[in-house]
Order: sequence, then structure tokens, then C-alpha cells
Amino acid sequence: MPKFLTNPYLLLILTTLFWSGNMVLGRGIRGDVPPMALAFWRWVIALLLVLPLALPHLKAQWPLLKQAWKPILILGLLGVGSYNTFAYVALQYTGATNAVLLNSFIPIATIAISWAFLGKHLKRVEGLGVLISLGGALTIVARGDLNVLTHLNLNIGDVWMLGAVLVWAIYTVGLAWRPAGVHPMLMLAAMTTVGLSALTPAYIFEMLQGRHINFNPGSLASLAYVGIFPSFLGYIFYNRGVAEVGANKASLFIHLMPVFGTLLSALFLGEVPFWYHYLGIALIFSGIWLTMKK
Repeated sequence: MPKFLTNPYLLLILTTLFWSGNMVLGRGIRGDVPPMALAFWRWVIALLLVLPLALPHLKAQWPLLKQAWKPILILGLLGVGSYNTFAYVALQYTGATNAVLLNSFIPIATIAISWAFLGKHLKRVEGLGVLISLGGALTIVARGDLNVLTHLNLNIGDVWMLGAVLVWAIYTVGLAWRPAGVHPMLMLAAMTTVGLSALTPAYIFEMLQGRHINFNPGSLASLAYVGIFPSFLGYIFYNRGVAEVGANKASLFIHLMPVFGTLLSALFLGEVPFWYHYLGIALIFSGIWLTMKK
């Protein structure tokens, strides 16, 4: 990994940038790529990318890998097999606003689970930073209007998204039990294999229901993007970031997703940011700074 990519905060920022594009694509190509197909093929692509980096370590570290099969099984089912699948199903039924709003509660869920099961507490200033950052994310999602939040109607897609939020929070906290001594690439390959094993029956069932990929340049480019950036690079960066700064602080970077959504819309769609975008971005960065500073 290049030296400039060893900074855990930069890795977490890049991860949320990749995931912001994933959320937009998941909603945009829902007519061409069914959710199980999208989840399955993104991880097939990621596995093909990680295997050449993982296999050289397999023989030497196989005893460690076999000994730690329980945490690998759980992390693979949660992080690979469930989170994105739940999110893609959610985006079939709910809008991007609801999805991003609910996704913003991942840090809160992570902190709650970390407190309940690991006894980890945030300092007062860190808790204040989390709340300020959450307020910034909600400001952008609600477009500066409280009525947007009060008039949101929850549907079945939102239930799936809440499930995704819970799954990712547990996965983030669960990274504390990943086996020591196993190379990160081998670890990711093992988790991806577990996740794909769980996704395969669901993907076959989806095809039996008559839902197939509509192959065109847009759908193929989207599959390539979600396989390379949010899956392969995103998971490597996120896992490394969690290892460096801890689950609670790492999960806070999820609040950057509305920020990147704003910037990507301005860059590629020509949408002009409004006052609430600037306010939300300022609040998010202020909250992250409060939580990160020693």
C-alpha cells in the first residue's frame, strides 16, 4: 500500500466516498440489475481481485484461519453476505433520502453496541462530536427543513435499511475479534468466500423468479465500479481504519456520505449546493474534529 494511504483517516474518507457512489448506483440501476444479482456479482469481482494477493499467504496461515473459523464465518455473513444485500433490497422500495437518513444512524448503533457488549464509553466531548456530526448529516438529508423529517413515511424498504444499519454496526464492532496474524488480504478473501456462499442460493432463487440482469454499458460499468471500489478497496480501507482508530470513531465517518453525495451531485449533475449543504458539511466536520482530537 502506498505510504500516503497508511493514514487511517484518509482511508476512512476514501471508503465513504466509494460507498456514496455505491448508494447512488444501487438506486439508479435497480431496473437493470436486481438486488441479489448486484450483491453477488460485486463480490465475485472483489474476490477475483483479492485472490492473487491472498493465495500466497494461504499455506502458511491456514492453521490460523482454520482455528478462527467462527469469527470469520460471522464477519463474512454480516459484512459481505448481509449489509449490502439488505441495502440493495431497501433501495428497491425506498428513496435515496430515506436510505441515506437511516444509514446516518450507523455510528449511533455502533456506539450503543460497543457500550453494551464491550463496555466502551465515549468521553463527553466525543459524544458531543457524534451528535453534532449526526445533526449535520440530518441537515443535508432534510434539506434544512424539519418538516421533511417529520413527514417521512416508513415503508418495507426502510425496514430493510434498518436491518442493514444494525448488521453493519455489529460487523464494525465484531472486527475486534478478527484473528490476529492472518494477512488482511487472506482475511478479506475468506470473508468474501463465506458471504458469496450465503448469497448464491438467494441469487439462484431470484433468477428462478425471472429477474435477470439487463446487460448494457451502464449496468456493466456499474458492476465494475461496485466490485472494485466499494467492495475490494472499500473493505480493505475500512477494516484497516477500524483497526487503527477503533469501531466508534471509524463508524462516525459514515456521516460523510451526505457530504460526498452533495459534492458528487454538484460535480457530475451540475446541482448547485444550497445553504443547508454548507451548514451540514460544517457541522459534520466539526463533529468529526471534536471526536478525533486528543
